[in-house]
Amino acid sequence: MMFGYDYFASLESCWERLRSTSLPVVIYGMGDGCNKILAKFQEYGIKCSGIFASDEFVRGHSFAGFKVRRYSEIQQEYDDFIVVPAFGTSLPDVMSRLEAIAGEHPLIMPDTPVIGEEHFDKDEFLSRFSQAEAVYNHLADEQSKKVFINVLSYKITGDISYLKPVFTLPEEAYYNILRLGENETYVDLGAYTGDTVQEFLSHTNGRYKKIIALEPDKKNFRKCIANLIELDNIELYNCAVWECDELKTFSGSSGRQGKLSDSGKLTQCRSVDSILSGNKCTYIKYDVEGAEKEAVAGSLDTIKKHSPKLCLALYHRAYDLINLPMLIKEINPDYKLFMRQYSYYPAWETNLFCVI
Repeated sequence: MMFGYDYFASLESCWERLRSTSLPVVIYGMGDGCNKILAKFQEYGIKCSGIFASDEFVRGHSFAGFKVRRYSEIQQEYDDFIVVPAFGTSLPDVMSRLEAIAGEHPLIMPDTPVIGEEHFDKDEFLSRFSQAEAVYNHLADEQSKKVFINVLSYKITGDISYLKPVFTLPEEAYYNILRLGENETYVDLGAYTGDTVQEFLSHTNGRYKKIIALEPDKKNFRKCIANLIELDNIELYNCAVWECDELKTFSGSSGRQGKLSDSGKLTQCRSVDSILSGNKCTYIKYDVEGAEKEAVAGSLDTIKKHSPKLCLALYHRAYDLINLPMLIKEINPDYKLFMRQYSYYPAWETNLFCVI
C-alpha cells in the first residue's frame, strides 16, 4: 500500500462512527481510560449506554454513575451493540478476548493518550500530512512502512484489526536492527525495576562495557537496585531524565506510569549529556512516559558526537509517531529509521529504532 492522503482521508474516524451509529455504545473497562473516553463522548455528543467489566471485576458496584455489569448481561439486554474498550493490554488471553468480542459485535478502541489530554484526531493528522509523508519516506524497510500505515489507520478508526498483522517480537528488533555487541555502553532511561537492563543483557550474552540506568520512582528504584546489584560497571540514578539538570515535580505510581507533572514531589532531573560528561555511549533507550522529546534534547551532544543506537517509545503522546522521528532526522540525518509494533492493544508499544 502506498502512503497517500486520499487513503487516510477516506477512513472513517472512530468518533464519527460512534456519533452516527444507531446501536447502543457500551464501554468495556473502568478507571482513567474510561473517564477519558466519557469526556470525548460528551464532547462529541455520543451516548454511553452502559459499562461492563471482566467477570472477576464485577462486584455490584458503580463507576461514573453506571452500574458495572458483565458482558453476558449486556448481551441479554441488547441484540447488538458497539463495544469501546477503555484499557490497554499485552496479555495474550485478554487480547484474545478482545478479538473474540470483535467477532461478535462491532468493537472500536479509541487511541486514548497515555500522557496528556491531546487525542489523535483525523483532521489534525491530515493537516500534518506532509510531515507524516516525510517520516514514511525516511523509514528504512518495508516492515517499518507497514507499521506506520497500519498504526495510523488504527489511530484514525479505532479498528484493532490493523494492528495484529504488523506485530513483531522484541527479539526481531534486537537481532535485525540493533545487533548489539559485547562491548556496549548502554543508557537505560526509564529502567523501571531493571527488566529492560536484563532484556539488554539477554541479547549481549551478559557482556557489556558499562550500564547507566535512570529510574525516578523510589519504590521502582529500590527494586531496580535489588535486581541489578550483582552487576559490575553499572551506575544507577534515582532521578528523572530531562533536557537539563533541574528539580521538577514528579507523580509516581510505583508502576510504569510515573511521570513528570504539574503536581507531585520535587524530583531531581538529569540530562544524558550531563551524566556522560562527554564520554561515549553506544545505545540509549528512551521510555520516559511522555518526556521523550526533552530527553532527546538533553542528549544532543552525545547523539551528535557519538551517534549511538537509539530506541524511542512512540506511543505516549498523540503525535509522537510523527514528531519524534522528524526530531531525530533533524539532529542527525545519517540515522536509518526503523519502526516496530509489539503485541499490544491499543498501539501502546510502537518503537523507533535509529542506527547508523
